[in-house]
Amino acid sequence: MLTETLPVLAEVFRERGYAGAGLALIGKATGLGKGSLYHLFPGGKAEMAACVLAEIDAWFEANLYRPLREADRPETAISDMFTAVHTYFRSGQRVCLVGVLALGSDRDLFAEAVRGYFARWIAALADALRRAGHGEAASVALAEEIVAQIQGAIVLARALDEPAVFARALDALRSRIATAAG
Repeated sequence: MLTETLPVLAEVFRERGYAGAGLALIGKATGLGKGSLYHLFPGGKAEMAACVLAEIDAWFEANLYRPLREADRPETAISDMFTAVHTYFRSGQRVCLVGVLALGSDRDLFAEAVRGYFARWIAALADALRRAGHGEAASVALAEEIVAQIQGAIVLARALDEPAVFARALDALRSRIATAAG
């Protein structure tokens, strides 16, 4: 039951933020009563959000961070990262829940998880960029720029209701990496 509930919870938090995701709304979306929700998540809404963040973290670890850190061909891992990001964020039609929590009024509840998500992404990407031939300092700066632009492209694509903005941003970032080597 938990594996079916977490994706639904994630979408509720994406759409409403942490503060706006009341138990009545969560119950309606999941089809679970208050008692069932508290049985699955004794810590309440905070535990629900923490479990969703842990699931997101596991996905990014398996599909982005680890491949970026461990791939024999870092160029391929970087290219695969853009493909995975495009798919995960549904071509810019899905907001970043970690970003939503980072900007929300309850951000301090999840500060460690949010910080870890972004720090690990930047570190793994910077490592792959270094191994792909980018300079030491340039790799960190470029990794920060890429992650920031991906997050910004998600916001812009959603704000304009134009997913193509996200795809164009990813294409531009791929080109930026190709021209920044050395």
